[in-house]
Amino acid sequence: MAVYATMNSPVGELLLTGELGPDGLALDSVSMSGGKKTPAVGDRTAAPEAFTEVIAQLNDYFAGERTHFDLEYTTGGTDFQRRVWQAVDEIPYGTTVGYGRIAERIGASRVAVRAVGTAIGANPLLIVRPCHRVVGANGALTGYAGGLDNKRVLLDLEYAGRTA
Repeated sequence: MAVYATMNSPVGELLLTGELGPDGLALDSVSMSGGKKTPAVGDRTAAPEAFTEVIAQLNDYFAGERTHFDLEYTTGGTDFQRRVWQAVDEIPYGTTVGYGRIAERIGASRVAVRAVGTAIGANPLLIVRPCHRVVGANGALTGYAGGLDNKRVLLDLEYAGRTA
């Protein structure tokens, strides 16, 4: 069953969507209000109780008490996107990596940097899959579906948590 919930956060309201099955919830998106890709709720059923663990882990992250997530996700995306997303998942908390480095990690040429950026931009799991940790070659903040201001908030939160 397709379900959704919302939660307040330091980066505004988050929309959480997932699939509820016999084994529990599989998260399929985390998006920010006002972001570039806010999925429509459509015929999903409001089920905040199904997202209790997701919300708890996100709240722990925002409180600086969690550095990674332990959640079930739906699988989606192309093989290339999944390879890129796995490389993004491996970026340590409180650090940033350039798009070129992601291309290297998946065995793609430097020419593939644009394709890597497109795959990162298609990430449906904002915050949980830490695409906010990917920056431009010179360390500049570039593209983020949740907006650059929110990317800065997330990175600042992680930098503060890293030194605490």
